[in-house]
Amino acid sequence: MSVKIEFHMIQSFPPANLNRDDTNMPKDCKFGGVRRARISSQCLKRAIRWHPDFKKYTQGDLSYRSRKLSNEIEKKLIDKGHDKLSSHNIALVFTAELLGGIDKDDIETGKSRVIFFFTPNEIDIFVNKIISNWQEINKIVSGLDIDKHVIKKFKENKGRKLDRFINEYIKEFKGQKRVLPDIALFGRMLALHPDLKMEASCQVAHAISTHRVGMEGMDFFTAVEELQESSDSGAAMMGVTGFNAATFYRYAAIDWGQLVYNLDDDRALAKKTVRAFLYSMAKAVPTGKQNAFAAQTRPALILVVIREDEQSWSLANAFEKPVEARGSKGILQQSVTALDRHWHELDQIYGDPKYPLKPFVLVLPEFEECLNFLENYKRGSLNDLGDAICNTLPQE
Repeated sequence: MSVKIEFHMIQSFPPANLNRDDTNMPKDCKFGGVRRARISSQCLKRAIRWHPDFKKYTQGDLSYRSRKLSNEIEKKLIDKGHDKLSSHNIALVFTAELLGGIDKDDIETGKSRVIFFFTPNEIDIFVNKIISNWQEINKIVSGLDIDKHVIKKFKENKGRKLDRFINEYIKEFKGQKRVLPDIALFGRMLALHPDLKMEASCQVAHAISTHRVGMEGMDFFTAVEELQESSDSGAAMMGVTGFNAATFYRYAAIDWGQLVYNLDDDRALAKKTVRAFLYSMAKAVPTGKQNAFAAQTRPALILVVIREDEQSWSLANAFEKPVEARGSKGILQQSVTALDRHWHELDQIYGDPKYPLKPFVLVLPEFEECLNFLENYKRGSLNDLGDAICNTLPQE
């Protein structure tokens, strides 16, 4: 039976612009017939990966999502004592053949057409493969018109002489049977080489506000010219920044079996990864416009559910009818109440008695009275919550 770990959070932010659209306004969406604030899943996942707690608790390196694979290969080849020109050309050709070419305008910078999620160890595998076959590879590459070769589309490169080395790299990657925790969680896909694909074990939803949000918040700002002459007047700079303030519902789920598989059955590392994800999700805040707004908050409620019933429950529909402040009860308080009630209703109707859910809750003391159905599952701190989850996950 597949075990899943679900994470539900209620988190309120003061005025902020955490995740912008193409007009520099905070992202939004329509849900329940009204406009909501939104933070994209991509934004949240990156904030989680790069939070210090993720590396601290997985006790390993981070991977890199980048179009600059060629640059990393070139640097290491030069560090190993090879000349700059040969290192540059070989790195370009290898990257182009692995990732499907490099656009003409990007040849100088070495940026590939597609972005690739790679580990430091994979760079070493690539570099070692090149160095161990340096003379043969250098002879092939030196005979190419580099610019014309690397801008060709992958399918146009018939009978490529470097195929063997690319395939050997892929075979060696597959032989590792393990990636770093961030790739194990979020997966990767490379259309040209399906063997480098890693199925994600984690799903992250877009965070949406639990209530209606007007998107007209605009901050008109001026910057004073502090060295102006007494005869000068006016500001040195003026501008407008969009913002909103919202209470968000956040949801993510980890497939425990897939995570363990991606980590080559290393359950100890898988548990560290779950703990790292929990801590980072609770603490990570997107960096957008933080110098201007400093919107650094923590969740008011964290609900984690371990389940074996093959189901997945987002609790977003608890807020399909937008929450409203009523009397002395603010939106944050009403949101915690709505989540508690909706979770109980789903459990009553769809819960499987054969596979009882195992919920764990962390809630700020001021909102404890909002819990009617989850109050018996409270934990006292984030560390207590992490311990409870890791101790409940399967040992074998």
